[in-house]
Amino acid sequence: MNTKLSILFYIKRAKTTSQGKSPIYLRVTVDSKRTEFSIKRFVETHKWSSEQNKMKGNSEESRTLNTYLDILKSRIYEIQKDLIHSGKEVNGEAIKNILLGIDERKRMLIPIFQEHNNRMEALLGKEYAKGTLTRYKTCFSHIKEFLNWKFNISDIEITEIDHAFIYDFEFFLRTEKSCANNSAVKYVKNFGKIIRICLANKWMLHDPFLGYNSKFVEVNRGFLDEEELSRLQNKELKIERITLVRDVFLFSCYTGLSFIDAWNLTKDNIGIGIDGNKWIFTARQKTKIASHIPLLPIAEDIIKKYEKHPMCVISGKLLPVFSNQKMNAYLKEIADLCEISKELTFHIARHTFATTVTLSNGVPIESVSKMLGHKSIKTTQHYAKILDKKVSADMEVLKVCYKKRCNAELYKLFGLNLFFQCLLAIL
Repeated sequence: MNTKLSILFYIKRAKTTSQGKSPIYLRVTVDSKRTEFSIKRFVETHKWSSEQNKMKGNSEESRTLNTYLDILKSRIYEIQKDLIHSGKEVNGEAIKNILLGIDERKRMLIPIFQEHNNRMEALLGKEYAKGTLTRYKTCFSHIKEFLNWKFNISDIEITEIDHAFIYDFEFFLRTEKSCANNSAVKYVKNFGKIIRICLANKWMLHDPFLGYNSKFVEVNRGFLDEEELSRLQNKELKIERITLVRDVFLFSCYTGLSFIDAWNLTKDNIGIGIDGNKWIFTARQKTKIASHIPLLPIAEDIIKKYEKHPMCVISGKLLPVFSNQKMNAYLKEIADLCEISKELTFHIARHTFATTVTLSNGVPIESVSKMLGHKSIKTTQHYAKILDKKVSADMEVLKVCYKKRCNAELYKLFGLNLFFQCLLAIL
C-alpha cells in the first residue's frame, strides 16, 4: 500500500490571544487529502518560523517545544507503519484519532442489521413486500443465534467478519437450522446486503464475500396440466367461499398474476389493448415491472361474475380476494375435492399460466415473459416447463419436413432411373 504522507506544523494567526500567542496546528496530508487539528500548544507569534515550521532561537522554551514537535512527527510515521501492517486504510482522520488517543467508533453488526430492517419496515408496501421483510427478520434472528453458537457472543465488530465467517454461517444454517440448500444460500445472500452497506460506507475495507460461490439448485416448479386445470374449472362446488377461491385461483391461472397483484387489481387496471380487446394493465408489486396481459374469455367471465360482489363494491377491487393465508388454506380443500394431489398455491397458478396455458399452446416465450412482468427471459425459463405434448407436436412438424425432403430426393433418383429404362427400351 503506497501512501504519500506529508507533515506540516503552522500557527493560526487569526486565533492569536490577547497575550500575543498563536495556537500551533498540525496538518497531515495523505494522498493530497488534508486533515488539520490543534496540538494544544501556543507560541508567541513573532517567535515562530514559518520557513522552518518551528520555534525560533535556542532558548530552553524553544528546545522543549521543537523536541515535542519532532516527537509528534516521529509518532505519526510510526502510526502510518502500524496502519499499513494491520491492513487498515491510511488516512489523516485515522492518524489524528490514534495520535490524540481518540477511539474510533466501533461499528457493530447487530445495530447495523437492525437499522436496515427498521428502514425496510418503514418502506413496506412502497419499496418492499412483507415477505421480503420477513426473510430479513429471519436472517437477522439466525445471525444472532449463530454468533452465540460459534463465538458465544451477542454481537461482533464488522471489521472482524471475514471469509471464514460467511462459510461458518452457511454451515450453521445447513446443520443447526436444518435449512435446505436454497434457503441457506438465500439467507447468506440476504446477509450479503448488510455487508455491502458496510462496504459502501467504508466501515469495512475488505469484502468477506470475495470467493464465496454457493449456488441455488434449480427447483422443478409445479404446475397444473390440461386435465387437472379442466377438472378444477368444471368441478361443481356447493360452498360459496370455496367457489370464490377457486375462481380467483383460476383467474391467476389464466392471467399469470401473483396473489398480491390479483388482490391489488381495480377497474382502472382494465383497458382496451392494441387489438381492440380488453387487457390488464398493471405493474408487479414485487419488481415494479409493467405487465400487460390480454384477457382470455375465462378470465373475463370471472371478472363479470364478481363485479357486483359486496367485497368488490366496498373495496373497489376487481375480485373478492381473501388474505393469502386463508386463500391457501381453502385451496387445500379444493385440491382434495378435485382429486388433485399437487399442493395448490398461487405460485402454482402462475406457473400454470406460463406452461400449460401459454407456452404449451405455442405462445412465444418472449410474449410470456412480458405478460409475467419479468426483467429477462432467463427468469421466465425458470417458471416455464415445456410439456412432452408440446415437444411431440414440434417434432411431428420436423418429421413431416424431413419426410417431404426424403420423398423429393427419392423421386428425383428413381424418376431419372425410370427415364433411362424407357429410353433403352425404345432404342
